[in-house]
Amino acid sequence: MAIVHFPLRLVGSRMLAPSVRHLAFARDDGQPLDFIPGQFIQVHFNYPDGTPTKRSYSLATMHDHALGPGEAIEIAVSYVPGGAATALFEALDEGQQIQASGPYGRFCLMPADANRRYLLVATGTGVTPYRAMLPKLAELIASRGVEVVLLFGCRTPAELLYGDDFRAFAAAHPGFRYVPCFSREMPATPHPDDRRGYVQDALAEFAPSAEGDIAYLCGNPNMVDANFEALKAAGLPVPHIRREKYVSSK
Repeated sequence: MAIVHFPLRLVGSRMLAPSVRHLAFARDDGQPLDFIPGQFIQVHFNYPDGTPTKRSYSLATMHDHALGPGEAIEIAVSYVPGGAATALFEALDEGQQIQASGPYGRFCLMPADANRRYLLVATGTGVTPYRAMLPKLAELIASRGVEVVLLFGCRTPAELLYGDDFRAFAAAHPGFRYVPCFSREMPATPHPDDRRGYVQDALAEFAPSAEGDIAYLCGNPNMVDANFEALKAAGLPVPHIRREKYVSSK
């Protein structure tokens, strides 16, 4: 898949959490974007002194095909106090343009996988690639009975990114379980699959198995490392533990 540079025009946005914004763009050169769910794009811009820089954002778009011209290219952006990228996105209004390139990355579902279950683990905006994977997961649940558990770690209910999308998907697909893990504050009326604590605490409940599981870990590096060690201890071979670490940069 060729890496290309292209302009993006903001067509819509909303706040997902107090410090996370969902942004929808259209390619402003009239071309499609061919990407595999789990991949990311890079946004290119300059620091105030003119030095070029870039930031990476996983694509959050739920799709089962290449995005045609004008179809929304969606990302989630965490706002970091004093961050250069934060300043860029906070000042961006609908209709304005930024420069991007991509797609990049191999944090994707593999066509050759023959597993019985996917364990998807995320914190923060690390959940965005899993949102993009939902159409493909629906296909795998229907075609070969795959089970999927999504463990998502956040501090409070206000930080439950894309919670409505994942809950709706779980309701429509019995093979999919959505398990939010709240480290500081539980919802006022908890769902039966809500958990208190960290995702690495909840992981053991699902008895990771070397026999039938493939795991994906995305988000905070400490979370990724802790779950990687737990999954290895459970016997999962390293190729069946796929990782992507998100580090906030200013």
